[in-house]
Amino acid sequence: MGIFSRIGAFMSGGAGRVGAAVSGIRAVLGQLASSEVRREAAFAIGVIALSAKMAKADGVVSRSEVDAFCRIFSIPPGEERNVSRIYNLAKRDVAGFDAYARDIGRLLADDPVMLEAVLDGLFGIARADGAVHERELIYLAEVARIFGFDDEGFARIRARHIIEDGDPYLILEADPGWDRERLQRQYRRLVQENHPDRMIARGVPEEFVRIANDRLAAINAAWDRIERIRARA
Repeated sequence: MGIFSRIGAFMSGGAGRVGAAVSGIRAVLGQLASSEVRREAAFAIGVIALSAKMAKADGVVSRSEVDAFCRIFSIPPGEERNVSRIYNLAKRDVAGFDAYARDIGRLLADDPVMLEAVLDGLFGIARADGAVHERELIYLAEVARIFGFDDEGFARIRARHIIEDGDPYLILEADPGWDRERLQRQYRRLVQENHPDRMIARGVPEEFVRIANDRLAAINAAWDRIERIRARA
């Protein structure tokens, strides 16, 4: 089941009458009887709100950023209107993004892989207009901090997305002093852990499969860069 599958029922069950602000929609979550429905709806709404506010972080929500959101987090047929409604409410300003980050951080406190996937998705939106702007990086760094990532963890995620200063050793969580055998073991471990098939088997929502593919591509690219660097040396 995808993360947006609960949005329609949630909106028709009370949130649609709130409508004036995303904070109001968030408040309605506490009134849901089923904790599982509340968890799924809160996660979906948090992802939508963080994505919309990410797009607004540099002051302007561009068409390319909206398209990136729709591409990265594939919206299932029938949910477009409900997702769009929450997105449009959230994109009015950046205010309140920290509350949604805390919601997601609590919901996924025991799942750092999914928290990292959410950050990967936000980076994808930030890059959609051709560059990650300074205010977007500040936004992303604060979301990462709320999620529990330290500076090194955020730098590693950033390196996967900002290629011009992306350290391939940092991406592989490796040391330049390692020999090839140790590096290769680390590379293969990361490939195995981050392979989309394995993530699907873990029950990762279907919307995150594209993110898993992109992350695996970044890991492979980092390995290839290291191989080229060492071949020249």
